[in-house]
Amino acid sequence: MRSKPVILVALLLAAFLVNLDTTLVNVALPALVRQLHATTTQLQWVVDAYNLVFAALLLTFGSLSDRFGRKGMLLAGLAVFGTASLAGGFTTTPAQLIAARAVMGLGAAMTFPATLALISNVFTERRERARAIGLWGAIAGVAIATGPIVGGWLLEHYSWAAIFIAMAPVAAAAAILVALAVPTSKDPDAAAVDIPGLVLSSATMALLVFTIIEAPTYGWGAARSVAGFAVSAVLLAAFIAWERRAAQPMLEVGLFRNMRFSAASGAVTVSFFTLFGFIFLITQYFQFVRGYGPLSTGVRLLPVAVSVGAGSVAGTQLAVRAGTKLVVTTGLVAMTAFYAWVAATISATLAYGIIAAQMVVYGLGLGLTSAPATESIMGAISRAKAGVGSAINDSTRLVGGTLGVAVIGSVYASVYTSRLTGTMPAAVPAPAAAIAHQSVGAAYVAAGKIAALGHPALAQALHHASTNAFLRGLTIGALVAGSVAALGAVLAVLFLPAQPATLTAYQAEPAQTDPPTPDRATPTAAVRVGPIRRRRSLSRLLVPVIPVLRPGGRVWRGRFPLRVGCRVS
Repeated sequence: MRSKPVILVALLLAAFLVNLDTTLVNVALPALVRQLHATTTQLQWVVDAYNLVFAALLLTFGSLSDRFGRKGMLLAGLAVFGTASLAGGFTTTPAQLIAARAVMGLGAAMTFPATLALISNVFTERRERARAIGLWGAIAGVAIATGPIVGGWLLEHYSWAAIFIAMAPVAAAAAILVALAVPTSKDPDAAAVDIPGLVLSSATMALLVFTIIEAPTYGWGAARSVAGFAVSAVLLAAFIAWERRAAQPMLEVGLFRNMRFSAASGAVTVSFFTLFGFIFLITQYFQFVRGYGPLSTGVRLLPVAVSVGAGSVAGTQLAVRAGTKLVVTTGLVAMTAFYAWVAATISATLAYGIIAAQMVVYGLGLGLTSAPATESIMGAISRAKAGVGSAINDSTRLVGGTLGVAVIGSVYASVYTSRLTGTMPAAVPAPAAAIAHQSVGAAYVAAGKIAALGHPALAQALHHASTNAFLRGLTIGALVAGSVAALGAVLAVLFLPAQPATLTAYQAEPAQTDPPTPDRATPTAAVRVGPIRRRRSLSRLLVPVIPVLRPGGRVWRGRFPLRVGCRVS
């Protein structure tokens, strides 16, 4: 049963499950208010407890999977994720649900890095690896975009609990398929666990993500926000210092001098910054301004899901042929164009056909950016350290997405509040005005109550003012997201290499003959690996020099010959 297509299906199902849950729960939040009497703060932590634990432990479990085995870690993660999700469906208080979500984040951190690491070890030739990673990126994007559809359907036909319970059998099915189809894989030369590195990396990510989550509430310039970012920087510096001096570090920090790794990581961060910012804005627009239900909102996001999938699959193949720089830059330019188009045309009555066309442009841009950048990241790191490489790629996604919601959400909220203050009718009672300033949805509720009290004209004026304030906030938020995408495109042009400069460490790694790891075994094993191109003689290896920016903006990538005393064949 260990054919490569079946292995890929098993790994894609596991990746789909984790990404689906990223946006699935959002549509259940109003129901949690009604049935569990959750406060606004509790609702926030129902969402953020998952993301916080997920982000904090990604690098830890990526490293541990390299040492102890990626298949075992994947199976354990699916078991933890499925069990916690099932338990979440039977919780009766917000605190219990938040705890279940945190454990689900633990399972996701165990699961997600292993999927990409196993793909990189099974599909070793660049073209087939690019194709597999393209599908992996497509599944991730499609899952995030279809989360509201699945959640909306379950919510309309069952209850909020069904959103959590339904994930358990999917996790079980994925675990069975992984157990039967996926080969074992780990670093054959793994050293002792780098405990200080694990602790410092987890603490850095946890504090950074927590500070980003809380900053919009307390203010980006507030003392606690500044302190949070400062301590995160200190922890990061301590982690780098430790990894540089450790005999067996969990992460070779010198890897970030490789632009195919670091510049591609930046592109992934930018793409998910814009993705989660887009979801934050468009779901509110559809549900509040257009009045669509959860399921209808999810269905109207389908153009994004389809185009992300198409862009991801095509993008990795184009990157092999035309170069990563061109494809990733094109994707970032497309995302910039999308946000500029939105900012120029958005209105309460804009035809859905135009919105769908805009979403297709955005989805193609996201697919052309994130999947080729991920392929570049995984191609820059050895297969033995694929778990750590995958975890870094996943961390950039989470940090970018969390930062996108926080920054764009803060910009939107600031513009919405100031605009509404300046345009709200003076006759609106103070309690209703305070409610209206919370959000556009709350403003519509306040307008409904005013109308019920016999003041329809005043209610209509409040409704109109809050709608205009929301659209103004959405426009400015779109301009901010578009500016970030444009900056990412410039950085990609300057720093992201088009192709691997020479035979990479990944490609040069010899095939393993350890029977327990057939995904890296000789061609007689159950899983056959693609042939590795070899040079006739490499008595003079060409060692790539890190790209440097010359005066005038030109990038120079020189190579120095290095004599070696043996032949590589």
